[in-house]
Amino acid sequence: MSTHTQSYETTVAGGKHWSLTLSAGSLLRLVDLEGGANVGMLFYNPGNTLERYNAPDTLKCQHTFKLTAGHCLYSDMGRIFCSIVADSGGWHDTVCGNSTKRLVAGRWGEKSYQQYRNDWTQNGHDAFIVEGGKYGLGRRDLVANVNWFSKVAVADDGSLVFDPKHARSGAAVALRFEMDTLVLLHTCPHPLDRSAQYPRKPVAIRIGRAQPLAADDFCMNSRPENVRGFANNALYHLCGPAGTPESAS
Repeated sequence: MSTHTQSYETTVAGGKHWSLTLSAGSLLRLVDLEGGANVGMLFYNPGNTLERYNAPDTLKCQHTFKLTAGHCLYSDMGRIFCSIVADSGGWHDTVCGNSTKRLVAGRWGEKSYQQYRNDWTQNGHDAFIVEGGKYGLGRRDLVANVNWFSKVAVADDGSLVFDPKHARSGAAVALRFEMDTLVLLHTCPHPLDRSAQYPRKPVAIRIGRAQPLAADDFCMNSRPENVRGFANNALYHLCGPAGTPESAS
């Protein structure tokens, strides 16, 4: 772990969880260090946690099933939490949700923290509950999450197919945050991962400052809907956290 004026770096081991609040203009870079990683992630507005990530709107307005460079991640109020400004993996899942305690126990056996300490088998759902609880969030506040580095495609019969070879060592994705955002994350297994052993894949995290938004920004201009999303963000920043002009009162 290291810190300096302009950036912060750390590594999150597999099967762990973390949370932090990132300010608008921050750049968050994730790196799959060994291959086969999964990073579950959720986003909330720290000034109003009723505003949170909306996976259906994110996919629908950008006419996509996967996430990759150029895509924006939307809140349920039509604003953009962050944009994917770089991606060497090319495919990230946001439809399959989380692993659960029952799923992990059935697939890899139940190993409690009390008995196994740091070698216990945590699941994504409970990881989010633990991190969200630090901010007054609970089970009712969980929504469909992103699974960075995980590829899930749709077969001809409509079933979802997990690609265990998709996530490669060194794969990286960079997120530019367009508004202040509370980020919950975990490195627990993807719910469709059927590895023989509980996968403990570490992920490197680097936080710095992004380049300012330009008029020809790829993410903003990749879809007409994104232009409107950034306009919503501009109004939000102009009006302040309350989201309404001060003159309205």
